Amino acid sequence: MGEIIEIIALERQRAKLEALQYKAIAMLAEQRDDVAEELALVLAVTVHKAQRMVDLATTLVHRLPLTFAAMRRGDVDSVRAGAIAGPTAWLSDEHARQVDVLMADRLEGRNPGQLRRAAARAVHRVDPDGAAARAQARRQERKVELLPGFDGMSTLVAELPAEVASAAYARVDRLARQLRGDGEGRTLDQLRADVFADLVLGSSGGGGAKAEIFVYVDAKTLAGADEQPAELAGYGPIPAWLARQIAHDSGSTWRRIVTDPLNGRPIDVGRQRYRPPAVTDRFVRVRDRECRFPGCNRPAQFGDNDHHRPWGRHGDTDTDQLVNYCRRHHRLKDRPGWRYELERDTGVLTITTPAGMRYASTPGAQEPVCLSPNRRRGPSARRRSFTVRAGA
Repeated sequence: MGEIIEIIALERQRAKLEALQYKAIAMLAEQRDDVAEELALVLAVTVHKAQRMVDLATTLVHRLPLTFAAMRRGDVDSVRAGAIAGPTAWLSDEHARQVDVLMADRLEGRNPGQLRRAAARAVHRVDPDGAAARAQARRQERKVELLPGFDGMSTLVAELPAEVASAAYARVDRLARQLRGDGEGRTLDQLRADVFADLVLGSSGGGGAKAEIFVYVDAKTLAGADEQPAELAGYGPIPAWLARQIAHDSGSTWRRIVTDPLNGRPIDVGRQRYRPPAVTDRFVRVRDRECRFPGCNRPAQFGDNDHHRPWGRHGDTDTDQLVNYCRRHHRLKDRPGWRYELERDTGVLTITTPAGMRYASTPGAQEPVCLSPNRRRGPSARRRSFTVRAGA
């Protein structure tokens, strides 16, 4: 019994500390509108996670004062408070506060799922017409996201209208069940996953070209003489056997990237043109692997190749001056208080935030490195690599 009481007390203390943190975030957000990017760096979280923290902080402080008061008392933590805040995101301040009042006496003993459903019902109660209109508008926000996982696995998430999602799942489930029978060793979950992948990739007679992915693998590993892990852009390390399987798939192509024998860096293939020729554009994407902003893992093939020194200010279109960023961090470069510095000889990119914190990344090694004000970090050692271009 004593341990349970201690656990409860610690949980309440954690919620109170979170309330202090979210109050500080809300105060910072009142001063600047690019807080999420800096929080992502200093807290070592993704920018999406940081943006969610900023949104929740401002909502609690300005729109849900009773929920925030419960958090300061230790009654709810950020997860449960977020379950209440989520359904109110599209409400006016007045309607959000009405939901806050309705939820004030419904917090005790409810988990996040129960709170989310209760808050959604309260939203429909205070703003029925708006809820109906938002259900229609939200259909414009349908999207697909790739969430890297572990052990060679990832999660593909599609946000769809409810009836479309239900119909899609029903079709996948029906086709998967049709494949069950004598001699079929796959579980129903495995069959659903395989059917879904076949439908998307056109592997079941649907045709269509496969998407391109980049896999970086040591030459010895590719030949089977070593078992060093390879690197899948936007995901991270994958085992040697998987890299060889991708490389030798009949639908895959691969090419050798020539590197400098002294430092392992790819040899420049740039030309003096504003729009990079195809070979230069591909080279930069292969070299950088992912968005060069420290901590961002958006694959380079989906990003922008940017002139570090603008073309209009005598910037060169060569691989020493081209840097790959995702669209978000490309635009951030021009925001007040942010400074991007590129060392031409080493390729080290150093980013200074509005608060004066400095972070560095090197081509092909985007782990964020926090720099002290008086120290620079050189590029990490890199092995020679082959680039595998595979149908995904």
